[in-house]
Amino acid sequence: MTFTIVEAPLESPRPPGIDCAVTADWLSAFLRDELTLRRNISRAVIGLSGGVDSAVTAFLCARALGAENVYTFRLPYATSSAASLADAQTVVDALGVHCRTIDITAAVDGYLQFEPDADARRRGNVMARTRMLVLFDQSAKLDALPVGTGNKTERMLGYFTWHADDTPPVNPLGDLFKTQVWALARYLGVPKVLVDKAPSADLEADQTDEGDLGITYARADALLAKLLLGYSDAQLVEHGFSPDEVSLVRGRVDATHWKRHLPTTAMLTNTAINEFYLRPVDY
Repeated sequence: MTFTIVEAPLESPRPPGIDCAVTADWLSAFLRDELTLRRNISRAVIGLSGGVDSAVTAFLCARALGAENVYTFRLPYATSSAASLADAQTVVDALGVHCRTIDITAAVDGYLQFEPDADARRRGNVMARTRMLVLFDQSAKLDALPVGTGNKTERMLGYFTWHADDTPPVNPLGDLFKTQVWALARYLGVPKVLVDKAPSADLEADQTDEGDLGITYARADALLAKLLLGYSDAQLVEHGFSPDEVSLVRGRVDATHWKRHLPTTAMLTNTAINEFYLRPVDY
């Protein structure tokens, strides 16, 4: 008697899941530990973009530190969407956190007037770095700490401005894929309008993150989760991803590796900071 082995078809790849209750408690504890215990700082500064990432960060900081200790800033440029400002306001209204709006147009244009040929990418980078300048200055004024809002998907794909989005010294979302941030947002009660809208850097009309990236967050997260476990390109294709998807994601991860590191220091001694000199917790 002979038997024929029939392999069951692989399910469509899914993004990694998340235990929202455990994650929310852990990230709240993380923020309290990093700010109040390690740095003796009780206040947080957050740039509210009107997107889900900064909203989730605000909700977590309010949980961890109390709404009275969370200072949010809306930092629009002349071309920013009015809807983004309104969406950011829904977060402020829901939490009762402090909020201030500072228009960065004059600051950005003060430099760009000397660079009239700057393309959209350069202009966007100037805006992002200007916003971070404001947040760090406000943190000095308020005796607070800037808290980052970048998620793992953006960080792995290099979809952020170096020395801007990644600059805050504490980031509660950095190990969460975008799809996990959405799930956590629903659990925390982030206003539905922010959770449901298409993510956008808000640099141009009708711009979306997924349009820029060339892949949906759901597909990117599912692929990245396996890529980070060491799956080869051939194995990723076997698990249901197209060669084009694998090439796109692998290419972005490899090409942006430098953005996920501190500046490279030329080592001259055996006490070079970050290369050799580390606290015990850094090992």
